[in-house]
Amino acid sequence: MRNLIPSWVRVPIAFFLILGATEFFIDSGNQPAFIKYPAVLLFLLLVLLIIIAIEAVIGALENVMLQKLDAAAQARFLAEKEKTYKFTWLKKTYIKLLGSKPIEEEGEIVLDHNYDGIRELDNNLPPWWLYGFYISIIFAFVYLLKFHVFNGDNQIDEFETELAEAKIAIEAYKKTAKDLVDINTVTLLTDAGDLNAGKTIFESTCVACHMADGGGGIGPNLTDTHWILGGDIKHVFKTVSEGGRSGKGMIAWKTQLKPLQIAQVASYVLSLQGTTPANPKAPEGDVWVDEGSEAPIAE
Repeated sequence: MRNLIPSWVRVPIAFFLILGATEFFIDSGNQPAFIKYPAVLLFLLLVLLIIIAIEAVIGALENVMLQKLDAAAQARFLAEKEKTYKFTWLKKTYIKLLGSKPIEEEGEIVLDHNYDGIRELDNNLPPWWLYGFYISIIFAFVYLLKFHVFNGDNQIDEFETELAEAKIAIEAYKKTAKDLVDINTVTLLTDAGDLNAGKTIFESTCVACHMADGGGGIGPNLTDTHWILGGDIKHVFKTVSEGGRSGKGMIAWKTQLKPLQIAQVASYVLSLQGTTPANPKAPEGDVWVDEGSEAPIAE
């Protein structure tokens, strides 16, 4: 079987079979297992070294065995091996791509140059190098036409286009992403889940000053139409986030609550408008008149 497949084919096949088995049995999500888990990469490298070492040992033993044979037996062995070699076409293609003459034919390309016994061979350029050079010429011609004749977008133009598209996508995402809400993008939340979450936050952080029903205690009444710092969603969001009046208002909750949580509790506070608390505190501030709550608020 070893004579049917050369070692430079056996080693990659064995390695990729082990790699495929590793990827099959190890769940690494969207990333290859050997990238996500460094230990897997070390294991694969160790396996590769072991495979190469085994091939080297077997090859060395085969050479030792061959050296023990006489010339005729060696010739018969090599001839038999060549007959059973199923990848001779690949070997011939490889030699052809190298473009070099066999040693026994080098006499045809020896030049007259001779220096201290060193002679020069007139070998042609390897076909793989020559074809690569031709391909680079074709690529350069296409590149010239696209970017210098037809003024196609270069890498900088493509980068700027993608950057502009990314900024538009980010802004569109911010408008719908609750977790990225800020004072200028916040909107009144009416979903029952958001209001219930806001109620939970209110009951754990706000009742000490505003009472459970929002009627007010140390803090103002949240159920009437009077507001000290504004009574729409943006102003309430800012008040909760940044805190109340300096020295006598409530603390800034932005260090303890996430933007979404502030939006939820602010929306819940506004849902208390028009309710009737048990012991309402006297109104404070001015009657709030909404004159365009969508206008941005200065930080």
